[in-house]
Amino acid sequence: MLIAMVNTLELSKQVSATGRRGGGREGRRALRAAPVASFPTLVRDIPVYQMVPDEAVELIHEESLKILEEVGCEFRDDEAVAMWKKTGAAVTGARIRIDRALLMELVSKVPPEFTLNARNPERTVRVGGRNTIFVPMYGAPYVRDLDNRRRYGSLDDLNNFHKLAYMQPALHSSSSIICEPMEVPVPKRHLHIIHSALKHSDKPFMGIVTSKERAEDVMKMAAIVFGEDYVKDNAVLVSITNCNSPLVWDATMLDAMKVYARHNQPLILAPFALCGASTSASAVGAVAQVNAEALAGVAFTQLVRPGSPQLYGQFMVTVDMKSGAPMGGTPEAAQMMYLMGALARKYKLPWRTSGFHVGSKLNDAQAGYEANMLMHAAILSGANYIWHVAGWLEAGLCCGYSKFMTDCEQLVGWYKYAGGLKFDDFQEAMGAIREVGPAGHFLGTKHTLEHFESAFFMPSLMDFNSFEQWQAEGSKDHDTRGRDKARAMLAAYEEPKLDEGVAEGLRDFIARREGELPNSVS
Repeated sequence: MLIAMVNTLELSKQVSATGRRGGGREGRRALRAAPVASFPTLVRDIPVYQMVPDEAVELIHEESLKILEEVGCEFRDDEAVAMWKKTGAAVTGARIRIDRALLMELVSKVPPEFTLNARNPERTVRVGGRNTIFVPMYGAPYVRDLDNRRRYGSLDDLNNFHKLAYMQPALHSSSSIICEPMEVPVPKRHLHIIHSALKHSDKPFMGIVTSKERAEDVMKMAAIVFGEDYVKDNAVLVSITNCNSPLVWDATMLDAMKVYARHNQPLILAPFALCGASTSASAVGAVAQVNAEALAGVAFTQLVRPGSPQLYGQFMVTVDMKSGAPMGGTPEAAQMMYLMGALARKYKLPWRTSGFHVGSKLNDAQAGYEANMLMHAAILSGANYIWHVAGWLEAGLCCGYSKFMTDCEQLVGWYKYAGGLKFDDFQEAMGAIREVGPAGHFLGTKHTLEHFESAFFMPSLMDFNSFEQWQAEGSKDHDTRGRDKARAMLAAYEEPKLDEGVAEGLRDFIARREGELPNSVS
């Protein structure tokens, strides 16, 4: 791990230097010569923090079970209803009331950990248990571009973000719809999103859930890359399905769940809760409802394919009671995260939350405050799949190039923080004290020379120089330095090539499907 950290720090220093020179030829050559570093799965070596006693966790669990038994949850899909009916669940139209014994029996079938395979085996990661991965944002219609303009996203932007995700060592996945390629017709858009993720990065990626047919296309594209037999049993992608709070799993989400679960591909079963609007105006009340919704979704996947890997999830933001707008890094959002983490541990489920989902419009101080509030909770509550950790602005409406880069630098710090304190060189450090003695300095000691690159987090975008040095380098703020670094990295990018036969297979599939699909949604 220390080797990877040193490689990354060296890469960061090169990129930073290149950014300050405007991306000159020497800087680009240095970057191309450096291998693309990638951190292994983060294995957390710090304690989880439980905000409430076990009795409070049990209280929420009990109330969630009562919600599903007494109120029920709607599954708005005839096949799903029939599947529930076959289990003996109480069915009234689309309303399913699930007995607690049946519910917990199904939930217990989900493995507590699973392997998420990448097309480059060196990028394969583990999810669940003490393992954590970082995943960039998803779904922004707008971008804040390299000239700091807010505009609609394009396919070029999506390609760029997948390239940056590939080059960032602390990102373990390339996500998929980091931004929407708005110029591509909606019925065909999914083909180009997935192609970009597979072509420009060799890390795990995410699927599309907006229709059964699009989910099936994703699996066919994955089969071209990994092999048809392989993707029937091995997890190669993660997809997000949202319950419509309160208490509705709709047909679109259920169609996607059936496609991916049948292929043994993990889904995030995550209610999308605007607390105070789609839940009660209570943090603990919202958690009880969201827990019930998530458990109902997890249980359904086990009707589709028992033992398939899944992620218990949540997206919970509070609503500004003055305007109705969603808010990002609030203390209540962090508190609810701690509660969801405690419930996930109770059920032994891998779980997803979000890290840097902020409401700020710019990569500014507000964005930093919000992000820090949420990432602390995500790390300390033991989350396994921390999503939306790069680029997120405006409550998810916008992905910023600068925000993407500055977030990724912070992830290096969080990776080190969550890895815990190491005592490997403690005796050597004690020896250095004896070597230097009173009134000396440690800069030239053997211990310092051997450890200075890996001893401390050394960011390149955060500026710790003197005022005069900062001024001499252009008086650039953090946001500007982030855009400079994005330009430098994109100039240095080299594609992790697909096998030519695989690449041609993807192109042929996309061409055929584009010929079959309309240009507009009917």
